[in-house]
Amino acid sequence: MFYIIGLGLGDCKDITVKGLEIVKKCDRVYLEAYTSILSCGTEALEAFYGRKLIIADRDLVEQGANDILQDASTSDVALLVVGDPFGATTHTDLILRADQQNIPVQVIHNASILNAAGCCGLQLYSFGETVSIPYWTDTWKPDSFYDKIVCNFRNKLHTLCLLDIKVKEPTLESLMRKKKEYMPPRFMSVAEAAEQLLEVIGSGMKAGAEITPDSLCIGLARVGSETQKITACSLKAMTQVKLGEPLHSLIIPGPQLHPLEQEYLTKFKLHQSSK
Repeated sequence: MFYIIGLGLGDCKDITVKGLEIVKKCDRVYLEAYTSILSCGTEALEAFYGRKLIIADRDLVEQGANDILQDASTSDVALLVVGDPFGATTHTDLILRADQQNIPVQVIHNASILNAAGCCGLQLYSFGETVSIPYWTDTWKPDSFYDKIVCNFRNKLHTLCLLDIKVKEPTLESLMRKKKEYMPPRFMSVAEAAEQLLEVIGSGMKAGAEITPDSLCIGLARVGSETQKITACSLKAMTQVKLGEPLHSLIIPGPQLHPLEQEYLTKFKLHQSSK
């Protein structure tokens, strides 16, 4: 059996009882280590689970899927995923590969940022399409995510923005030399995301003047952990907000908030959260 087990968002104790029981019985257990991270490290996970984990980086998950699935038809193999297994398309691809090899699959669900984002008080059924904001470079500045934010806004829906992470990312120079060297890990902050959004707005190249520097936005950090932080302020003010360690997410609310949403958000207004 091939198991994909969600770990939740906080620390090693967020795994479900069912998931932990499976981890303890598997012949091999992989930890997917590039689409997201937990606040605790691998050593804490191994200590709590009582077994060694095989780190599955991007190269292994995307190019070595057959290595992960090897012998899964006759033994138990698990892939541990931060959040919920269906939070990334990579894991869907693994399930399809297992199906093609007639390997039985069982998915163990857990909390994901897609539902835990409701911790800020916005109602989940009022969210539109989720977007990803990538890191820009000097020569590559994609901004299609902004069109989706505007589309949600016009439909009176909130937008959850997932912010880029770079883990084991090869440098351009090493790719040219065909000998991989990796950049230090990077995790986009809400301030960096807000700056990129303001640059798109300021360029005047995109439609959707409804989103302005004064538009309300909400910054989330380390959702589900004991150090979770939430701040609500203008997009311009968010460029100066420091929420500390990763992971961060940004929400652009729709134009009309329910009274309960408005009341709940007062808990996180910038002047209160900065005390």
